[in-house]
Amino acid sequence: MVAYTGIQGQNILIVSSDPSNPTEGQIWYNTTSNLLKAYQYVETNAWASGGNLNTARYSLGPGGAGIQTAALVFGGYDGSSNSTASESYNGTSWTSTPSLSTARQVGVNFGATNTAAICASGESPPGGFTTQTESWNGTSWTTSPAAIGTAVLGGHGIGSQTAGLSVGGQTAPGAENSGTESWNGSAWTSTGHSLNSGRNSGGAGGTQTAALLFGGQTPGPTNSSATESYNGSAWTSLNTLPAGRRSGFAAGNQTSALYAGGYTTTNIASTITWNGTSWSSSPANMSTARRGGGYSTNSPSDAGLAQD
Repeated sequence: MVAYTGIQGQNILIVSSDPSNPTEGQIWYNTTSNLLKAYQYVETNAWASGGNLNTARYSLGPGGAGIQTAALVFGGYDGSSNSTASESYNGTSWTSTPSLSTARQVGVNFGATNTAAICASGESPPGGFTTQTESWNGTSWTTSPAAIGTAVLGGHGIGSQTAGLSVGGQTAPGAENSGTESWNGSAWTSTGHSLNSGRNSGGAGGTQTAALLFGGQTPGPTNSSATESYNGSAWTSLNTLPAGRRSGFAAGNQTSALYAGGYTTTNIASTITWNGTSWSSSPANMSTARRGGGYSTNSPSDAGLAQD
């Protein structure tokens, strides 16, 4: 007799709680809710205007902290000088918070929530790079005694206040860094794990041990189309962007991400999405072509937030 599973395929997974990170097309039976469930990825299809920042500025990131409805951005350039401004977002409007201790732009910014963030390195003073690290506790910024190992401009911040990464960045004009440093909440450590393509001002998302980095600027300067993933031990090259771009707005993780706006030969408004394997064009254009703002690196790819 032929087994039923041999005719119909694999057994359906039986679980007491839904999978935390299901894959496209996955089916399971939840014994708690007594429901048969399936996962389908729905692509982001529209950008909507939100509240304006209180202090207009650019070169905030790459990176920021929090999610679409609870975000934090800090630093940047206000048109005349580097900024100390810090603002939080509640999904509707921006509120000014206590300022950074040191004015800077394009720092290494990250944090899982808008009450726990890190700002490290960046340009400060104008023309110079700082190794200083500051932490945010939801009330104020505090300067940490722990200096970042390599001072960079446009480095990529990924992760949470107690488990983060600084990846890539520019150490001098035309000199792109490929190094990776890890942050444990109190100190920076060089991992010895290098990007396959050193760059600055790309998009990034994920966690300290499951990160994704894409686009950016390489020597030339040239816009990069490279995509790389990190598992805590090594960087691996993946399928590339449809075209190189830098200084865009990113959200998501290794299995689902977006990259919007940025710069090619001019500012652009288009959005591309990542499904864990490849990039594809989205019909969702930003209302205004722009680059060089900040973004909430921990937002899911279907709930991104861009600020500038």
